[in-house]
Amino acid sequence: MVEEIITALSRIRWLFVIARNSSFTYKGRAVDVKQVGRELGVRYLLEGSVRKSANRIRIAGQLIDASSGAHLWADRFEGALEDVFSLQDQVTASVVGAIAPRLEQAEIERARRKQTDSPDAYDLLLRGLANFYKWTREANEEALRLFYKAIELDPDFSAAYVAAAACFSRRKGSGWVIDRERETAEARRLARRAVQLGKDDATALGVAGYALAYVVGDVDDGAAFLDRALLINPNLAWAWSNGGFVKLWLGEPDRAIERFAHAMRLSPLDPSTFFMQYGMAHAHFFAGRHDEAHSWAKMALRELPDSHAALRIAAASGALAGRDEEAKRLTARLLEIDPAVRISKVLQNVLGPYRHPEHPAKYADALRKAGLPE
Repeated sequence: MVEEIITALSRIRWLFVIARNSSFTYKGRAVDVKQVGRELGVRYLLEGSVRKSANRIRIAGQLIDASSGAHLWADRFEGALEDVFSLQDQVTASVVGAIAPRLEQAEIERARRKQTDSPDAYDLLLRGLANFYKWTREANEEALRLFYKAIELDPDFSAAYVAAAACFSRRKGSGWVIDRERETAEARRLARRAVQLGKDDATALGVAGYALAYVVGDVDDGAAFLDRALLINPNLAWAWSNGGFVKLWLGEPDRAIERFAHAMRLSPLDPSTFFMQYGMAHAHFFAGRHDEAHSWAKMALRELPDSHAALRIAAASGALAGRDEEAKRLTARLLEIDPAVRISKVLQNVLGPYRHPEHPAKYADALRKAGLPE
């Protein structure tokens, strides 16, 4: 059974290596991780150990940068041997979900360190992502510029189209839209091209599907692309959270909560945890659980205190939870950040494409109660 678990883990990705002992071994001998990386031609190694006691098993793993020997992630998993196949699935899902954001962040840092006068399209993508995760208007503009430059270098680079479409989703969610008609058309173009180039790419389908649903309003197509993304890669945490918002817009807040919760279980240290948290806040808000919505919104604000989206839902949920003074304070902070924000602007340019008209009406009433101008 131990052999079966090792085999399952070894299939996670071709660039990972599983070692059976606490000391790293490769081809039957103890070696340096840098040597393994050179021999296999990979940048990252997943090292692990398996231990058995009675009917229990413990699997430990750590992700290592083969070029530097730095440890990027480590965790352990325990379970009973009674259902080895269930344990295989659990470990595989946990490992893939946990290390994916760490790998991306490590690649971003690598791109930052690389000094070159002619960066290739991939490095432009990573530099753009480094800006994208800063969650500021200026950084988002810079990210979009880098993604467009990557597309110029490689017009068939699907990941660059995906990332650029995500920038337009960020612009809408953060209240940064200037020309709604033009930006909607551009988001549609980028998302459709991303899907065309990445029909079997879970990332392309997941991000493009969200942009089509949220920015363009093609909720049915967006939902279909997200479902296909999760069939291809059921361990993609942010695809679960993107799908949570789509469920929310379709009027299924409890299904949305299930998706957000699953995303956070898959990737508890994800750089987009904030996005999952304010998604949970919206879902509880529309399910009528205003105290819980307010609690999740405050978690999101701890991550990004000046977030337009988190301040809005925190103020709205606080107002309906009877926290009038706090709701008005949050609205005042929102107006400091964006003096032009109004309920009408939120409904027209920011709010998602809700299928049930009572949902945006409830949101508007709550913002009104929180003191946001019409």
